[in-house]
Amino acid sequence: MKTLAQIAAELQGYDPKALSVGDANAFLARLVQPVQGTETLPLFNALGRVLASDVVSPVSVPPHDNSAMDGYALAGAQLVPGQPLTLRPVGTALAGKAWAGTVATGECVKIMTGAIMPAGLDTVVPQEFTTTGADGHITIAADVLRPGDNRRFKGEDIREGSVALAQGEPLTPAALGLLASLGLPTVAVYRRLRVAYFSTGDEILSLGEAPREGAVYDSNRYTVFGLLTRLGAEVIDLGVVRDEPALLEAAFRQAARQADAIITSGGVSVGEADHTRTMMKQLGDVAFWRIAMRPGRPMAVGRLASDAPGGRNAVLFGLPGNPVAVMVTFLAFVRPALLRMMGSSHSPVPLMRATSTEALRKKPGRTEYQRGTVSTAPDGSLQVCTTGNQGSGVLSSMVQANGLIVLHHGQGDVAVGEAVDVMVFDGVV
Repeated sequence: MKTLAQIAAELQGYDPKALSVGDANAFLARLVQPVQGTETLPLFNALGRVLASDVVSPVSVPPHDNSAMDGYALAGAQLVPGQPLTLRPVGTALAGKAWAGTVATGECVKIMTGAIMPAGLDTVVPQEFTTTGADGHITIAADVLRPGDNRRFKGEDIREGSVALAQGEPLTPAALGLLASLGLPTVAVYRRLRVAYFSTGDEILSLGEAPREGAVYDSNRYTVFGLLTRLGAEVIDLGVVRDEPALLEAAFRQAARQADAIITSGGVSVGEADHTRTMMKQLGDVAFWRIAMRPGRPMAVGRLASDAPGGRNAVLFGLPGNPVAVMVTFLAFVRPALLRMMGSSHSPVPLMRATSTEALRKKPGRTEYQRGTVSTAPDGSLQVCTTGNQGSGVLSSMVQANGLIVLHHGQGDVAVGEAVDVMVFDGVV
């Protein structure tokens, strides 16, 4: 396992006092590793988990050639360009069982969606494209159908023996349905990631405590709990820890003993009059960053060793204390790192392009995350405006926003009508 100094040496131009967002994520990608434990779960219990190995399909999907429409199955070779075609139905093929008859030239079979294609037939005409004569024959108008239309081929979705889902795939509702379509009742997944979290600071009040001058109620604890729960982690809530060395040491040791990752908020800024930074240094291999970003400049990352027998190191994320900065640094750095630890092969939340409806001030040399509201413009394109006050303590702005406007490191001022990148919150926050 590489030390933080070794990881830093691999990054050209690494400077913990002036770190770009890109370099910070590159560092974290080298720092974290996927958990090793796996378990096998019934599909109903596997939503949101991550596949621990490739799923090789035991069957073809669909398992046979079948009809994509309600209509009539026929041999497509009978179709002649520019001419209608009249056929005599000789039976009905229903979904769930094969039709056992034979079909001669000039004949067809009425067929339902999903029914197996009768032998020798390769084309389906939708029922609405036909007219029925008094004798029961059907007529297909000229040039409304081509040979092979509306036929699903065996294995056109998934072939037997192929990889249906790859290791690292998060199990979405669609993925669960796909596994069920293969007849698989269980699936092997990585064990749930365990993440311990606590807030630090003498000025923090827990819910239920009486207000006092200079103190604020702890919102970060509940925000981070929600973010981790949405991510599918097992959350270990260690509450609020006062700024006392013995209490901090006990909290860090308990967290390292129980969790794969530790998240704290507060106490990582240079010059803060508390013991959190000191205790992090004392108990682990920790780097203190000043990231070229807004909000969320200070951050600590590293590893804390567990004192449990055979215990593994826990990855530490020390976040700033301001509520919006906590959420932004979580989305920008912690969430991608935790996904990697969960074994997920998916990339972070993709950025979308939207037109800014207002002018935005921005200095090159740092990445800015401005809270924004994305909507649909009259022409159907996406547009975005800010929520107003962008102070890092204005938590209400994160409720009003449905995304973050991402203004990149080298980017300057944005004019009205200029396209910007947006990180949309849906399903994340």
